Amino acid sequence: MLRHWGGPGRADLAELLTSELVTNALVHTDRGARITAALGDGPGARVTGRLRVEVRDFVSRHPTLRDRPAEDSTSGRGLLLVHTLADAWGVRAHGVGKVLWFELEAEGVP
Repeated sequence: MLRHWGGPGRADLAELLTSELVTNALVHTDRGARITAALGDGPGARVTGRLRVEVRDFVSRHPTLRDRPAEDSTSGRGLLLVHTLADAWGVRAHGVGKVLWFELEAEGVP
């Protein structure tokens, strides 16, 4: 899906941020997760548009964004990475759980 999308490094960034959200869902819930991704700004949009990734889990508790994890900590950086590197991100309630999402612009595309 991302092979021809975005400027240099954008697909790698999308993969990193997706991995962080999925890891959070799997570590902090015991019911799995569902991932959806969409390119473009609407129906018929070219692959040069915005990427939106959503990770849905089945636990209603919303995550906490930590200001700065301890230097020797091996966890606690996932949401901080999403917050810092995504063009937009958020969380919303969905049924019995929640959806965490992020968006990236296809930076560097003419």
